[in-house]
Amino acid sequence: MNKNKIKTLAEAVLNVEAEAIEQLKSRINDDFVEACGFMLACEGRIVVTGMGKSGHIGNKIAATLASTGTPSFFMHPGEASHGDLGMITAKDVVLALSNSGETDEILTILPLIKRMKVPFITLTGNPASRMAQAATINIDVSVSKEACPLGLAPTASTTAALAMGDALAVSLLEERGFTSNDFALSHPGGRLGRRLLLHISDIMQTEENIPRVRAKATLGEALLEMSDKRLGMTTIVDENNILLGLFTDGDLRRLMDHTHVDVHKMQVSEHMTADPKRAQANMLAAEGLQLMEEFKVNALPVVDEENRVVGAFNMHDLLRSGVV
Repeated sequence: MNKNKIKTLAEAVLNVEAEAIEQLKSRINDDFVEACGFMLACEGRIVVTGMGKSGHIGNKIAATLASTGTPSFFMHPGEASHGDLGMITAKDVVLALSNSGETDEILTILPLIKRMKVPFITLTGNPASRMAQAATINIDVSVSKEACPLGLAPTASTTAALAMGDALAVSLLEERGFTSNDFALSHPGGRLGRRLLLHISDIMQTEENIPRVRAKATLGEALLEMSDKRLGMTTIVDENNILLGLFTDGDLRRLMDHTHVDVHKMQVSEHMTADPKRAQANMLAAEGLQLMEEFKVNALPVVDEENRVVGAFNMHDLLRSGVV
């Protein structure tokens, strides 16, 4: 195995594909805008179709559209002529992919699509092809060459089609005013969904699990509370449960490095961090993580609008919930 040759070939592939994407910039024209207009006005769904490698790319484009606020699904053109064409309604838009623009399976169902009078948008590598000529809008995704040294395997052409599909999806996303909350609703599973859907109220420790002591408590009492609640800190509150300060494991280490400490006499309020960083229950858990990272802390108290302590959480709570 020639390692240098492999590296050279891999770099050549990336260069060819990067050039193919770069060339697409000039194709973002009035046709692209008009295609977006048809898709925005669609009262049904975007029906994406393509054969072979174009079908694989089409499947991904359909998934991206659906997850970013544009209802969409993939229809296999070979199955369409055997009944699946019934998936298309008069309120839909058809988006067809074909590098040659001469895919037989799509050309077979094209008269029926045209009879339904639905917008027929194509992504082709040949603007003179039958598909492109029959399209309501054709977007040119042609490439000067494939990355495959034989010039046979779809490589740069599929990359170009995928990139143009992403350009359509993101343009529609922005135009619709699609937000991260909208995105979360269609992605409830996995880490992404947890980061977008979980609030601090879902993961924080509450009631008797909140570490808290009064201002007159000794360091010894504060340490017992910290050991019992296992969050690596304790809140210091007044008689109305108003947050006065925070004392952490780190505060204890720094204190013992510089002072002879009598934990039975010294009050925790003498060494607490007054006006500490805090979170609110309605914040996203991911925002709580961001606060921790920004201020380099491992735990945060949670307060209400009147600064009363209603919860507490640490990095372990975020880990258990899958936010990290």
